[in-house]
Amino acid sequence: MTKKSVTKLTGVIPPVCTPMTSDGQVDADSLIRLVDHLIEGGVDGLFVLGSSSEVAYLTDAQRRVVLDTVAGHVGGRVPVLAGVIDMTTPRVLEHVRVAVEAGVSGLVATAPFYTRTHPTEIRTHFRTISAESGLPVYAYDLPVAVHTKLTAELLLGLAAEGVLAGVKDSSGDDGGLRQVILGREAPFSVLTGSEVTVDSALWMGADGVVPGLGNVDPHGYVRLYQAARQGDWEAARLEQERLVRLFEIVTVGGGRMGGSSSGLGAFKAALHLRGVIDHPATALPQVPLNDEETARIGKHLATAGLL
Repeated sequence: MTKKSVTKLTGVIPPVCTPMTSDGQVDADSLIRLVDHLIEGGVDGLFVLGSSSEVAYLTDAQRRVVLDTVAGHVGGRVPVLAGVIDMTTPRVLEHVRVAVEAGVSGLVATAPFYTRTHPTEIRTHFRTISAESGLPVYAYDLPVAVHTKLTAELLLGLAAEGVLAGVKDSSGDDGGLRQVILGREAPFSVLTGSEVTVDSALWMGADGVVPGLGNVDPHGYVRLYQAARQGDWEAARLEQERLVRLFEIVTVGGGRMGGSSSGLGAFKAALHLRGVIDHPATALPQVPLNDEETARIGKHLATAGLL
């Protein structure tokens, strides 16, 4: 299969939340409004079916609704990356076929998980996805969920083969991120998945950011990125500090629920309060935020100038 040419990804590429109805279905109308909210905020691309999209909770049919809705509505205005995240290569390839049919610009995949893997198997996994899809493939380094760290050696080796077009680094390993930045060659894209250290990642030479909080405040991350690109590091730092304070919404659920419930529930509650989506519902078995917690999120939004 002929590989499509790779244009280096840069800028702000938020992982798009998946709005849901109160009975647990994908809310396509709210999803379209969210996409418009992000594009109007100046983002450079969209990443659907990632962690902030609740990909782990969605059925295959729901994944298809998300892909068709977003790719169809965007119509090529910005690149759309699709997460093809699953446990093993055969399962991932099923998602690849659907994503290619939807007309996405690129694919995002983690290492295999649940099974215990070796770097040799991880390389085979990414090589197979690349060969089968004909699209640019971006590695998603997420050891907190996948339990495998993608090393700089592995990533850069696959990049040199033409297998990987870039990486979304959500590892929290700044030393490892710097190794990748130092060793990469164009057009390999290095994107940080951190909401709270974007300025430092860009200063090190990262190409962009994939922030879950960017759903709530795309304008803020675009301002941060543009300030960094212009070399105005003081403005970038001040914008980052405002976003760090806003990111405290993910802790509002406290100890009565898991981090996914608290974080994704906070993003959706904020989007609901901002009038972007109709319902703040999250997928089962996540625990919903209560009225008091939602009110606290509203106070954070007001402090950040978003209400």
